[in-house]
Amino acid sequence: MAKIAGAQARESDHDMAALRKSAGEWLKGLREESGLSQTELAERVGVDYYSFISQIENGRGRIPSGRFAKWADALGVDRRVFTKEILRYYDPCVHELLFDAA
Repeated sequence: MAKIAGAQARESDHDMAALRKSAGEWLKGLREESGLSQTELAERVGVDYYSFISQIENGRGRIPSGRFAKWADALGVDRRVFTKEILRYYDPCVHELLFDAA
């Protein structure tokens, strides 16, 4: 039983890593459409290092949920639209419960 749970956890970790990478690609596209460099976006969202932006865009990090509004504003995206889309990547179960329920 423990082997099955471990395999499911690894698969889930792999799936979440792929979703974070997709989120990063989406965020990078928004940043580029906004004409912002990573440094400029870092300043707008209040982080000290542009490397944090790079980590998120490469799927190695994620935006804390308390910062979604700041990121949406910085990227010129409606806050609700931004949050709905980022949840699709960061927490697909919550996204499904909130937005895909019949």
